Amino acid sequence: MTILEDEQAGAAAVVDQAVLRARLALLRQEHADLDAAVGSLSGDLAPDMLRMARLKKRKLQLRDQIALLEDQLTPDIIA
Repeated sequence: MTILEDEQAGAAAVVDQAVLRARLALLRQEHADLDAAVGSLSGDLAPDMLRMARLKKRKLQLRDQIALLEDQLTPDIIA
């Protein structure tokens, strides 16, 4: 591998991490928005249980996606 190829690979890795971090921020914001929606809905006198279940299911999906991205962004430490 040449020096130029090394630099290009390094630049691509930095861009990939930036994309992952941006995606992670969006997922965290959506998770927080859903949390607020569930909280608001649960405060109603007669909450729509089907809607609340769907929102909670989406929150769980987001949590799994967030965990996956965080794992991808965390460097492996070999002890």
